[in-house]
This record gives sequence, structure tokens and C-alpha cells, in this order.
Amino acid sequence: MPQYDDRKRVIITNIVPLVDGAAYPAKTAEGETITISADIFCDGHDEIAATISLKHKNDRQWKEYPLNFINNDHWEYLFEPAKTGIYQFRIQAWIDHFTTWKNGLQKKYEAGLDISVDLLIGAEMLQEASTSPNAKDKKLLATWAKDLASSGKEDAMVAIITGDKVSETVHRQIARTNATISGTYTIEVERKKAAFSTWYELFPRSAAERAGEHGTFKDVKKLLPHIADMGFDVVYFPPIHPIGHSKRKGKNNSLLPEPGDPGSPWAIGNEKGGHKAIHPQLGTLKDFKSLIAEAQKYDIEIALDIAYQCSPDHPYVKEHPQWFKWRPDGTVQFAENPPKKYEDILPINFETDDWQNLWKELKSIVDYWIAAGIKIFRVDNPHTKAFPFWEWMIAEVRKQHPDVIFLAEAFTRPRLMERLAKAGFNQSYTYFTWRNTKQELEEYMTELTKTDMRYYFRPNFWVNTPDILPPVLTEGGENAHIMRLILAATLSSNYGLYGPVYEYGINKPRPGKEEYIDNEKYEIRHWNWQQYTRIKEFIARINRIRKENTALQTTWNIEFARTTNDNIICFTKTDVQRNNVLIVAVNLDPHHTQSAIVDLPIKKLGIKEGIPYTVTDLLSGDEYEWQGTTNYVELNPFDIPAHVLRVEQQNKEE
Repeated sequence: MPQYDDRKRVIITNIVPLVDGAAYPAKTAEGETITISADIFCDGHDEIAATISLKHKNDRQWKEYPLNFINNDHWEYLFEPAKTGIYQFRIQAWIDHFTTWKNGLQKKYEAGLDISVDLLIGAEMLQEASTSPNAKDKKLLATWAKDLASSGKEDAMVAIITGDKVSETVHRQIARTNATISGTYTIEVERKKAAFSTWYELFPRSAAERAGEHGTFKDVKKLLPHIADMGFDVVYFPPIHPIGHSKRKGKNNSLLPEPGDPGSPWAIGNEKGGHKAIHPQLGTLKDFKSLIAEAQKYDIEIALDIAYQCSPDHPYVKEHPQWFKWRPDGTVQFAENPPKKYEDILPINFETDDWQNLWKELKSIVDYWIAAGIKIFRVDNPHTKAFPFWEWMIAEVRKQHPDVIFLAEAFTRPRLMERLAKAGFNQSYTYFTWRNTKQELEEYMTELTKTDMRYYFRPNFWVNTPDILPPVLTEGGENAHIMRLILAATLSSNYGLYGPVYEYGINKPRPGKEEYIDNEKYEIRHWNWQQYTRIKEFIARINRIRKENTALQTTWNIEFARTTNDNIICFTKTDVQRNNVLIVAVNLDPHHTQSAIVDLPIKKLGIKEGIPYTVTDLLSGDEYEWQGTTNYVELNPFDIPAHVLRVEQQNKEE
């Protein structure tokens, strides 16, 4: 017969957040509140008490807090972490015999029933509590016990015994007999930038002031004020390493490069070095460190690309041939994603017998750049590398450097993307790039924020990349660029764009492809960084709004509002603690003015029915007086295609 302790009557189940049954820690970040919850119940009608114990892994002592009963056997605790790192938590629940007795006593008393025996039962409970080894109020408990056992004081004793003082005293000291204790689970608290960041991608080799010259880190330094003025706090570089000569690609991915074609930065390695070397024309390691230091003055961090792949000329190919797949004709297997071919790139073989040395070497690349001052890495195609490697490498790095952030560039199948997030990636590329209709956007955001994905998959919405020019930008032009920018920046607290191409509205594709013609991946471009564009103006506006409104600094607080026109999407974001309430409405049609009635969840916004309230459009500066749940919006994409409305005040009822 199975062994049971049948005296433990309380059940603790459906604990949230657990990721894959607690195989991985749930994620949150500084400044975020995460709800820890469970369903807790027992047989019969006895009252239950429940607590949660929490501690940072570096702390010795657990701290205990009461769980709050919500309804229908559901209990919650709002966890606001004080610092980054791994926290542990466990839940304890037990039959609260004292409260069960107290509630029964009060009901009988109010019904005029005999409570003499019930008072004696209470006296025994208080007497037992007074003899507890941990009791600090022994005399007080003993006095209450004696009074309960005396006759003729029922009215007075009921008044005392049902008060808060007795309950608080008893619950501090009464034994938690037959308590049920859950397992111990983990939550990883990451730094603020993991949850709120604004990315700008540029190719340093295209940063030169004069056309025809190769850009340098010193040139990028001069661009920092421009990037900071637009409101970005992460500048991401594609690989900065020496580029291979063999099979080098020419303009527009041509197999026949012209003399002087620089090649793709992702074809890493030549006789000058590999992943720990810098392309000589960009500058020196000293120049790079100087750039990192200069960026910090503008509250900008430099993010570096980690691409675990090699050109045929990479030193690894000769020094560690066992790390690559060799074909029967004596050549190394190049990268393919049929029908695409990447002849200038050799993938690494993660099934090599020498995998342990391979793993150590690949981790040493990250360690090298951390030592140089990098704390953010955008990882290229992580889904084509072994998942166990990522779990090991990221965990090892974060033991010494818990503030390092890894962004997974993985436009691939959902389960692969989810597994990378569980393996430790702090942020992830998403399908936002291809979600255009109101229904698509609402369904995708609901999946990201209202399912278990919320506890491990942190989205970063990219409006474009060097590889991806979405059709909406090609077809919608400048208006679509502004519309998609506002969507990305308000739906997600992390978003990014491929810089100069986006701010100048370049949208000509290669014929038949969702990618840019004259692609900067294969040639050096020259940009007029001071040129005004309407897109650039809106970039600066929306980034300023994000910094000034904490409701936009988390992704999880979104609530959608119904609209009478599917070309208008409307949603709210709220920071209750800071009384920051925003209403966002966006015209999804870049060609025509659209209007709609929006039906707002005003109760969730803290707005009272029937009383007018003032909203300020943070994009235009206009003010409107709204009332109730339904209000009218009209948005012209050639003017401002969106409202970002802040609820300023609720006017007094006249």
C-alpha cells in the first residue's frame, strides 16, 4: 500500500510561474512585478492559511509573506524583486483551525445559539498556543484562555476573541500542524535593460563622413549624439571581425565580387584573425574600448554580434578541422538554407567528438568581449546551434556576469524560439515583422503576454533587419514606416530597427525578395546622417514618450479595446503604481484616413463611468475631453497615424 500522511489535508496545485514544470527558471526584471499564484484547497469547509517564503540565492534566511486569497480557491502574491539574480520560492499551507473555530463561534453567537462548549474549545486552543516553545505572549494567551473557560462573560469574550488582536497574536505563535509544503522553485530577475531597451543597428564600416571611405570606430563616435538625440540606448554592430576572402560575396549577394568589394561581415575570419580580432580598417581594440566608454556618456550600450560560423579562411579551419563537416570531395560543407546558399560561410559541427574543447573555445569568445566592455550580445541564428550548448554557455557566463544580455536572432519555428528563451536568452526576435492586421497583432500579443510564454519569452520587436524588408514597408512607404515604428515601440517594451535605412525610408526590394536591394551586408554605403526625414522626427518623439511613461516600459500590461473598424487597433497600457495610464490607437492603413469608435475598459484604467476625463496626445500635444467607454478617433496617415493618449485627470462631476 502506498505511504500517505493522511493528516496533510491541504492541496497546493497549479503553481505559477513554472516553466516546463520548473525545469527552467521563470523570468522577470528589475522594476517589474510578477504574480506568484497557486490553487489551494482542502476537503470540507475548514479555513486555510497560506504563506510564501522567498529568498535570493545569496541570502541565508528565507523571508515569509502571507498569500492573498483571491477567489475560488485561488491565492496570489505580488513579487517585487529588490535586486537581480536567482530567487527561490516555496508555498506552505495548512488548516487554520483557529479561524475556522472563530468564524463558527461568531455565526452561532449571531444566531443566538448556545456557544458554551465552543468557548471551551477555544480556551483549549489558546492554552495550547500559550505553551508553544516559540510563544512570546504566553501570559496574554493564558489569560484569554482562562477568560474563555469562565462562565458569564460570553458577550465580552466574543467581542474580544473576534477582534484582530487575538487573531494576530495566535497566528504568530500557534503551531502549523500538518502543513503542506510545495517544492522549491526559481525566478531569475534580470537587469532593467533586459525588459526595456531601444536598439539601433548600424554598420560601422558605413559610418565615414566622406563617400568612398571605410568607416571606423572613431567615425561611429561622431554619430553618438545623433543616435542619442533620437532616443536609442543600444547601438548594435554586425560582426566587426576580419572578413574572409574565399567565396567572398559581391554586391547584392553576387557570387562574382568586384575588386574592392568588402564582403559580408558574417563571413568571419582570415589571416588577420577570427572571432577575437577586429577588422583592421575599423580600428584597434583600444579604439573600440574608447568607443564603448564614449557611448556610456550618452547612456548608450554597444551590442556586439556573436555569429558562431567561419569563412573558409578562418584560423579555426586549419587549427581545428575536426570542428567542421568535411565532404567526400575534401571540401568543407558550407551553410545552406535551400534555396539559399552561403558559400562564404562554414557552419560549425556541434556533433564533433571534440565538442568539449569546441564549447570552451566558443564561450571564450564571449568572455573576451565581456572583458573588452561588452555586456549585450545579439546572437546570429542560435537555432542552428546545439541547445545544450546554449544552456551551458549562457549559465556559465551569467555566473560571473549576471548583467550580460543575450538577444536571440531566430526567425524560425515557434518551438525552437521558445526553447532558446528557456535556455537563457534574455530577449528574442519575433514574428511581429509579419503581423500586420488587427487580428494578427491582437492574437500574437495575447499569445506573448497572456499565456505561459510571458514567464520566459521576452519579445524584441524589430521593424526591419538587413535581411528583411517587409512588404508593408515596400508598399506603404513613409507612412507605413511611421505606423510600424509606433506599433513596435508601444506594443513591446523592447524594440529595434536597422538604422539609417529605416530613418530615411529606403524601401526598394531585390526583385522577388523580401530584402533590400544594394544591401549593406555586401557593400559600404554612405549616409547623410544630418538629413531631415519625417520618419526620423517620429522616431525621436516615440522614444522620448517611451522614456517618460513607465507604462510603456513593460510588455505585459497590455489590454486591447474593441473598435468598430478593423483598420484601427486600440489598446491600453497602465502603470498603476505611478498612475501612468496610456491609450494607444493606430491606423493600420498607410494610404487612407480611417476612423472608429473605440470601446475602452475604463474600469481597468481607474476611470469612473459618467465623469469626463482629459487625455493628452503625446505625439501631437493636442488635448481631448473624453467620457465613458466609447469615444471617436480619426487618424490621417499623412499627418499623424496614431494617438498615444495619456489620461491626465478625471474632471469633477458637476
